Formats: sequence, C-alpha cells, structure tokens
Amino acid sequence: MLHRLSLTPDDHRIARLTAAAIAIALVESAVPSPLPGVKPGLANIVTLLVLLRYDWTTAAWVTMLRALAVSLLVGQFLAPGFVLSLGGAMASLAVLFAFRPLVTQQSQWFGPVSLSILAALAHMLTQLVIVRAWLVPSPGVWVLAPVFFGAALFFGLLNGMIVAWLVQPNGYGVASNENLPHNTQS
Repeated sequence: MLHRLSLTPDDHRIARLTAAAIAIALVESAVPSPLPGVKPGLANIVTLLVLLRYDWTTAAWVTMLRALAVSLLVGQFLAPGFVLSLGGAMASLAVLFAFRPLVTQQSQWFGPVSLSILAALAHMLTQLVIVRAWLVPSPGVWVLAPVFFGAALFFGLLNGMIVAWLVQPNGYGVASNENLPHNTQS
C-alpha cells in the first residue's frame, strides 16, 4: 500500500526559504574569489532572517538543506569543499543556537550584526581546523588565519548589517518585519 506523505505549511516555508538560499549561494559560487575559501556568504543572510523571524530549527533545516543541495548542484558533494562547507555551517548553527537567546535578553549588545559576526568567525575557525587536521597537516595554515578571520569579520559585519536593515521595524527595509510572515511558534 502506498502512503502519501503529507506536507505541512512549515515544510512549504522551509522549501521556499531553502530555494532562496540555494539561488543566492549558486550565484555566489559563480563569482571568482581572490582567495580560496573566502566568499561573502550571502546565503547566510537568509539563515539569519529565518533565525530571527522563525526559530533555530527552521534556520538549521534551511542551512543544512542549502549546503547539501548546493554541493550536489556544483558537483562538490563529499569533496573537501563540501566537508568544509558542512563543518562551517554546523559550527555557525551551534553559535547561533548558543547566542540567539541573547538577542532578546541583551538586545542592546546582541542583534543581527553580532550574531552574523560570531557565526562567520565560527564558520572560518572550523574550516581552518578542518584544513589543518585533514587537508594541510602543517602549522603553516595558521599563518593565513588573520587574513581569513579578517574576511570573516568583514563579511559577517556586512551580512549582519544587511539583515539588520531588512528586519528594522520602521518599514524602510525591503523585507521589514511587517512584510515578513508572522512567527506561528512561541
């Protein structure tokens, strides 16, 4: 007997948000990088928007599905690039999980910009650890760490500022809170 899988509105929302993140990541992957491993991470804007608007679980689904789908679409599945991307994504999600409550508890210090910077730094640190442990077992990897952390700081700041602009309540953002679907979960 064939059972039909029933999809919920949450499943549809996750699919739409993941599709947006995949599209952004694919466009970004086509742009050459001056330094291997350094990309703006624009798809992380979607992750932060989802985290702030819905919840961590939805953001985790979007992020992990994006990492998997993009690696399949660009032919990197199970290649070192996929492992680096997945490791960085998992570290970023762990940081977002840990620091997300501070956005409501300490909103004067924590918001989209600080979350984005912390996630970007965690992503980069994890990628450097994976490179050091697996791909380049030499302490020379750490010589480039300041460059990579500088890039993570810059792009984390940039992406966080974009998210802060998008969620501002005064309606100037393209996707301000009033224009986003309301969170149905408490």
